[in-house]
Amino acid sequence: MNTKASPRAAAEAAAWVARLQGDARVAQTDAAFQDWLRSDPSHEEAFERATDIWSIIPGAMLTADDRPTAAARRRIARPPAFAARQLALAASLLLVFVVGATLWLARAPTYTTAIGEQKVTTLTDGSRIALNTDSSVRVRYQPGERRVDLDYGEAMFEVAHNTARPFIVHAGPKLVRAVGTSFIVRRTGDDVVVTLIQGKIQVKDTRSVTGRTTSPTVMLPGDRLTSTGDAPAKLDEQPADIATAWRRGQAMFSDMPLAAAAADLNRYGGPPLVIDDPKVGALRVSGVFATNDPQEFAQAVAALHNLRVEKSGDGLHLVR
Repeated sequence: MNTKASPRAAAEAAAWVARLQGDARVAQTDAAFQDWLRSDPSHEEAFERATDIWSIIPGAMLTADDRPTAAARRRIARPPAFAARQLALAASLLLVFVVGATLWLARAPTYTTAIGEQKVTTLTDGSRIALNTDSSVRVRYQPGERRVDLDYGEAMFEVAHNTARPFIVHAGPKLVRAVGTSFIVRRTGDDVVVTLIQGKIQVKDTRSVTGRTTSPTVMLPGDRLTSTGDAPAKLDEQPADIATAWRRGQAMFSDMPLAAAAADLNRYGGPPLVIDDPKVGALRVSGVFATNDPQEFAQAVAALHNLRVEKSGDGLHLVR
């Protein structure tokens, strides 16, 4: 389960680390600690983070051989007064570090676009993110990695080269790892499509599969990886001009089912294209169309397949 510790959980975790280091009432303390851990799934993550920070701040070395792990929960003696004062100082520093880090993560920059909108953002390292319609990403740069969460929608990433800090995009069950390259990720729920434009990337599935170890998929320019539900990911090719057409305000379709093409154009707003007949939806369509003019698309497809365009409410219905 992916949980995120709140500032309150971080503060409580910091207090528990200090208490476990210095409390001699082993049974009572351990029982209360276990109750706190079980009360919220995010508490374990908060405690692990606090423990990591404790190991590097002043005062932690007082009990370097007995940090707040299972051994720390079995302490039997309270430290002397001088050590207790240092312990209190260390605990105060821990609280500042942990809560500060948690608040910083909560303020991670978020970039979004509305339906029909596109936006390009340049990050602090020179990498660029181009957001397609109705999309959202969160940027969480850290010293050892550059991490971006694609919460929904589609984005093109042009990554500044830095071998010491890999660029990682988290989209649903997929992690895309790059150093210096350009690629597109589209996410709809847990369905993810990754298209590599330039360079090389690795795509890893974060879901654990019992009895089976999955290796990362290495992609080369022109590769497209499609992951839908629990089915095995599919790897095929897609030309760069088709993958990047939305950057030019276009949608390019090559022998695509009409229903899929209509669904793609509906992402950009305007009168929605509606296809009620599955046989009509199965008709194939190819061509280049403006993403901001669904009516032009409807008329072109109607002329090609001898259909009619009927307006009903706000929608454009394609019918025989």
